[in-house]
Amino acid sequence: MNAVQTYRYLQPSALRTAGLDLQTCGGPAANPRFFAGFLTAPAAAAAGLLAVAEVARTRYHQPVSPASLDPVVTGSRGRLRFESFSGCCGVYARMDVLPGGLDGEISGHGTTNVDVNPPLREALARVGGIEPLHVAVGPDDLTVSTLDGSVVERKVPLPGRWLRGFAEVHVLTAGFEPRAEIAAAEAAAFLRRLPAAGDRSVLWAVPAGRTLRLTSRPVPGAVCLAGAGRLAALRGVLRHARSLRVYGPAVRAGSPAVPSTWELDAGALRVSLTLSPEPYRGFSGEGAALAALAGDEVVDDAELVGALLDWDPAIDVAALADAAALPDERVRAALAQLGTAGRVGYDVADGAYFHRVMPYDAGRAERDNPRLVGARALVERGVVERDGEHATVRTGTETYRVRRHPDGAYSCSCRWWARHRGQRGPCRHALAVSMVAAPVGALS
Repeated sequence: MNAVQTYRYLQPSALRTAGLDLQTCGGPAANPRFFAGFLTAPAAAAAGLLAVAEVARTRYHQPVSPASLDPVVTGSRGRLRFESFSGCCGVYARMDVLPGGLDGEISGHGTTNVDVNPPLREALARVGGIEPLHVAVGPDDLTVSTLDGSVVERKVPLPGRWLRGFAEVHVLTAGFEPRAEIAAAEAAAFLRRLPAAGDRSVLWAVPAGRTLRLTSRPVPGAVCLAGAGRLAALRGVLRHARSLRVYGPAVRAGSPAVPSTWELDAGALRVSLTLSPEPYRGFSGEGAALAALAGDEVVDDAELVGALLDWDPAIDVAALADAAALPDERVRAALAQLGTAGRVGYDVADGAYFHRVMPYDAGRAERDNPRLVGARALVERGVVERDGEHATVRTGTETYRVRRHPDGAYSCSCRWWARHRGQRGPCRHALAVSMVAAPVGALS
């Protein structure tokens, strides 16, 4: 389901004599200027922004003609972040411009969409050498003009899948750990050896000396690489990179496919791609955020924690817990809840959440999640019966048995669980059982 948002730009983004002028569609104030200054690594920044924009206009699963979806930009203390999802929602791209990459000041804080149009992409592709690159995120002032004049009005189909994708990615990546780091030269050779675009195989990358070795089976320490051709957007940034870092969850022999993050470090900035577990799977259907959406207590905690966020590029959970007078675990659960509305993301390099505000209605992710809607309906109908670590859920003529395991995970006798074995989040029956009597965070 698509939510059609109308964005207004004062004029198209452009590369002017003075530098790169990125037009925004709004934020805390109409057309704000989050940053005005030079980027200290202009060619790398241009390549990184092109990579994020390329992901936004690409559908890797069942490719179709390119669509133009505007990347999201967040300005916070000493940092700019550009984010996007692919059209199929299976690839999440981000460029983080770090304090050392900015020669100017963040004069405002907020999140907005940025117009990256074809002329701008062509201009960015020509940036090279030591040419200065000046970025003005939003104009100096808001000039009200007619549609026949300087205001550019665009109706952008902003898929509801993007909101669910942002909600899922931050929950999944919060469980990642660094798994490998290789130098840029080895990274270039590794990427050249990968299968071509369109390959749908699930491979595993294993650290081997100074490089990575591909295998068809998971082993401890391996990182899942599903649809290797989806890493193609990184190639344009390689010549500026110092190293490639890879992040993922812990795996063992026999583990199912899992998501992973591949990040190029260019010193002044980082460009990363997070891949879904399989090429045909979009992050919007992973179900990792369902536990955060299910609780009642966590909603109140999220409201309190959200009021304390202050545009920090890395959120200190312990400091936030002290300020909110809540245990660390409840703060983490609250941050997960806030992430479902796009209010926080997660940076695997920093190992921390960061603050942003997406242009979404706060309850959108919950209303658009059919499993959550179904679970709430089951609870409201009173068809959930708890019996210790087991429960029975009766719907019409069907009866389902739900069991809570010692590790906190649930299993169910329904077809959904039999098909996915817990790899796509809980089914609606398990979710309903967790709502009836389980504490916050019990679902995994």
